[in-house]
This record gives sequence, C-alpha cells and structure tokens, in this order.
Amino acid sequence: MSGIVRGLTLDRAMPSGAGHSTAKADGASAAAIVLEELARRRLSRQQLAQNARISVSTLEKALSGRRPFTLATIVRLEQALGISLRHGPNGNVNGDAATDATATVEAAASAREQAPDELGSYSRAAVSWIEGAYLTIRPSFGDPTAVYAYCTEIGWDPARSSLIFRESERLDAAFSQQGAVSVPSFSGHIYLVTNEHGQHRLIVVGRPSINGKMHGILTTLQVGRGAHLMPVSAPIALIPLQRVGAAHYGRIESTHRAHAQYHALLRRTLEEPFARLLSI
Repeated sequence: MSGIVRGLTLDRAMPSGAGHSTAKADGASAAAIVLEELARRRLSRQQLAQNARISVSTLEKALSGRRPFTLATIVRLEQALGISLRHGPNGNVNGDAATDATATVEAAASAREQAPDELGSYSRAAVSWIEGAYLTIRPSFGDPTAVYAYCTEIGWDPARSSLIFRESERLDAAFSQQGAVSVPSFSGHIYLVTNEHGQHRLIVVGRPSINGKMHGILTTLQVGRGAHLMPVSAPIALIPLQRVGAAHYGRIESTHRAHAQYHALLRRTLEEPFARLLSI
C-alpha cells in the first residue's frame, strides 16, 4: 500500500490560487492509483467498470485524462476497489476529516440514486414518475382473436441502483420476466430488458402519455413445436393500474367483457402510431 500513499501525497505544497491545477493533479493521482491497482490485482478495465457500475468508456476517458473524475465515479471506484482515491494535505479532502466524511456520505448516497451509464445514467428523482404497477396487454400467441393480460411492476432497486421490472399475474407463471429498465435521455423511449444467461427479451415503449399509458413493441421468443423457439414481435401496452377499474388477467377471449377495451388499446399502439410493424 506504500505505493498508494506516495501517489496520494504529491501535491502537499500546492500554492494558493492553483485550484485548476489541483483538480488536474487530483485526477492524475486517482488515475495512477487505479492503474496501479489494476496491475497489482490483474484486473481488466472492463472487470473494474462492471464492478463499479460505470461504463468502460467513462473509465477509459478518466484514466487517460480526457474526462475528469466526477465525485460519483470516484465513489463507485472506491467501493469497487475498497480503497480511498481522495486525499489532501492531511490525508483527507481539503485537509478536513469532517468534510471528507460528509462528502463521502453524500456522494455515496448520490451514487446509489444514479443508474449506470449503460442504462441511461438517470437519477431516481428523474424517473420516479415511471414507478408503479401496470396492466400489460399484448396479443395472445396461441389465439389470434384473443389478447393476453398480466401485471408489470416497475420500481427502484437500491442494490442495482436502477429501475427494475417484474411480471406477475401470468397464466404461464414459469415464463414471468424480470430485468432492468433503461431510460436514455436522447431516444425518448423506455426499454425493459431481460437478459438471462445471454438470452434477451426486449420491450420498447414511448414515454408515458398524459394519462400514464405507454405503448410500444415486444420482441421475444415464442414457444413452437417441441423445444423449438421462434422470434416474434408484437404491439404492447402498459396501463397504470390506478387508471383501470377492475383489471382482468390471463387470456382475454373475444367473448370476454374486457376484450373490446383491451383490443382497442393494442390497436391504438399501431394506429397512432406509437410503433410500426413492417411487412414485405
């Protein structure tokens, strides 16, 4: 650990008015410590990025000096490596232990409320309006005249530091899905992603309308004959449960009293259009 201590005490005699230089020195010192730890532990940069829940590109740019280390990034790296990357003249930030402790607690809390880059880097406060339970409707794969309804719950998972979703009230409970929720700012869409040992299922929906409804496309694998699986895409709609009088789940056949309402919601997905299914 002596190499780390040496790296942390390089700017002991920094002159006043050199804040910009200090920031650069702090960033260079942190980068040097991280590089030393990577070499010592024989870790790849990709492994460290995964452990710290940051993107590889963010780590690469910070280590090369092309992008400064943000406090949230430093906290995540510290948690992943189990070491401190922030030391000033007296061994703590700005030479004040109380300030160091406060900054660490605040930054750690902020990091826990911030999704990783691969999910859109959203804060919990920015996506809290998505949290809730939704009546989920898609066409039935077994009956072309019926629709299939179940419940999807979206909520914040502190352990993953992101939104997650879980399905329930499915007739085929063994196929209930759960996974991560991606909300990138640039696309204007929300992605519900299941990844089970490399096998993916994807739902892409637009941002909620004024009444909270979300429409889009589901892409998954349909069970065929025997063990055969076939890729399939279909329109899908998520309706906030509080806006549904009495939710009906399972296969909603054409004779069911909720069929007309549910079928109209699916038709709206393509007629607005919120999504398009192309044919040749």
